[in-house]
Amino acid sequence: MAEFRNTGGQCSRDRDMVCIDTYRVLDSCRDKDCFEDVRVYITCAGQDIIDRTCVVRAKNANVVWSCIDIDNVPFNRGFYQLFIKIFVKIQFEACLGPGNSQEFEGVAIVEKKVILFGGEGNVNVFKSEIRSDGFCSCSNCSKPVSSLPIAVLETVDPIILNTNIVEPHKPCRCCPCTIDEIPECVCKRLSGDLVDPRDSNILLVSLGFFSVVRIERPAQYLVSAVEYSVPEKECAAPPVEDPCSLFRQMSFPTAEFSSSGFAPTDMPDRSDKKCGCQNRTTE
Repeated sequence: MAEFRNTGGQCSRDRDMVCIDTYRVLDSCRDKDCFEDVRVYITCAGQDIIDRTCVVRAKNANVVWSCIDIDNVPFNRGFYQLFIKIFVKIQFEACLGPGNSQEFEGVAIVEKKVILFGGEGNVNVFKSEIRSDGFCSCSNCSKPVSSLPIAVLETVDPIILNTNIVEPHKPCRCCPCTIDEIPECVCKRLSGDLVDPRDSNILLVSLGFFSVVRIERPAQYLVSAVEYSVPEKECAAPPVEDPCSLFRQMSFPTAEFSSSGFAPTDMPDRSDKKCGCQNRTTE
């Protein structure tokens, strides 16, 4: 049966060359976005808090989920428009009086659009499914893989630039989506249920994002490779040392005892391990 084996065309000519199936980056871009006055959907407890105070600060923000839609750009073959929606979980702290601070959570949603080149793909791709038993199965009955490229978003947690509480019905740069469109996986990360009252105060934030967006497509490449070998190095456990001997190897933190924060440079020689009192002279 070896004569029926396909080793990948040119891959068989050289044992050091192998064919791999991976993703090729066709286009990418980086961006620095500032979203001002974005509405935050907060929990029921948080809504009660901002109705009683205007002293609120944001403690931290984390990107918890993202939704990316991709579509063809009309009259521009090979180019695609990406609709990116980012969900950010923000933790707030409010001051309700002297010594009385309370924390609550909320979700902010931002949107951005990007146009990138993604090439064209008109091939229908079918893949077998992983099953416990391949006997009498019809793996090719699955739907073909979409010919659209794959969009990838890389972003860090946003920087909180400003926090503000405004009265209801005041215009803001809010996301057009409603509270019902927030995914369940995002809501589960909060400590309470989100609310959207019509006649209550609204919490707004300004966020700064650093992001990288790219478009990928599956591709096959011929690369040079070697067979994997078992490492000769053995795993070593951390040595069990005497705590006091480890402490003796540490340098004395001279800078910590200096009021200026810098280590003194004119320290007298202490090689004799004496306190130095004998060097004092009396007039």
